Amino acid sequence: MPDGFLNLYKPAGWTSHDCVAKLRRLLKTKKIGHAGTLDPAATGVLPVAVGRATRLLQYLPSDKAYRAVVQLGITTDTDDLEGLLLTQTPAEHLTLSDVTEQLVHFQGEIQQVPPMYSAVHVNGRRLYDLARQGKTEIIDVPERNVVVHHIDVIDWQPGNVSSVTLDITCGAGTYIRSIARDLGERLGVGGTLASLLRTKSSGFTLESSISFEILSERPEQVQFTAPGVAMEHLPKVTLSSELGRRWCLGQRLSMTPTIDLEQPICVMTETCPFLGIGIFRLRDGQPHLAPKMVFAQPS
Repeated sequence: MPDGFLNLYKPAGWTSHDCVAKLRRLLKTKKIGHAGTLDPAATGVLPVAVGRATRLLQYLPSDKAYRAVVQLGITTDTDDLEGLLLTQTPAEHLTLSDVTEQLVHFQGEIQQVPPMYSAVHVNGRRLYDLARQGKTEIIDVPERNVVVHHIDVIDWQPGNVSSVTLDITCGAGTYIRSIARDLGERLGVGGTLASLLRTKSSGFTLESSISFEILSERPEQVQFTAPGVAMEHLPKVTLSSELGRRWCLGQRLSMTPTIDLEQPICVMTETCPFLGIGIFRLRDGQPHLAPKMVFAQPS
């Protein structure tokens, strides 16, 4: 089994953990991890690392993109349609202009309260565990800073329960369910997430994702993304074969930094496109290129 990345299309009704467990059986390997949890009801891109590539998950790009359908006029305890209905308010008076006027408050660096049914830790416990125990009223969920780059309206369906389809690009840690909930609150009618499709994650896109059906029926069509390709977003430094050999042996190389100190950099040679992840740091007051994660040996 190659060490690399698989762009999996997560089906509805599966947890991200379920997907990893099934892949372990299909690919006959235990060393598998995913980049970014998707809610069970959500579908779309779930990047998966196989073999030694699991050590590189932390270095994948963090931005994500979603297509979300928000229903306005209802609220639920989970902030999506999987939960119990809490309130229902007529929303036929809403217009698309009303919605777009409020969407500006959800772009840029914003503060967001995660949904009660989420994996966020509060006082050492996951929120969804506390919510299932009925402790929602005594929990003070802290706000968190997230970044939303763009929100574009794709479709608008007015009615007693209105519906707006949004394309959202954002940074890691952004809860689309919270955007749906808070948008509805700003509009005075409540809101909840009706469906969620992740179209991009960690540099992987929906168009190149692969389903479990293809993995099961046509395994020969499975294409793994090489670690060096997945790390192409990082700045690079090219070493000679000898310096590359020394770096892979754990030696620090005295050299002028090409990026800021303590930032990850892709290390390569002319004959090996990816040796691993390095980092520039000071040693005895002098900058050195130190190994952070050695992946291969120079050829």
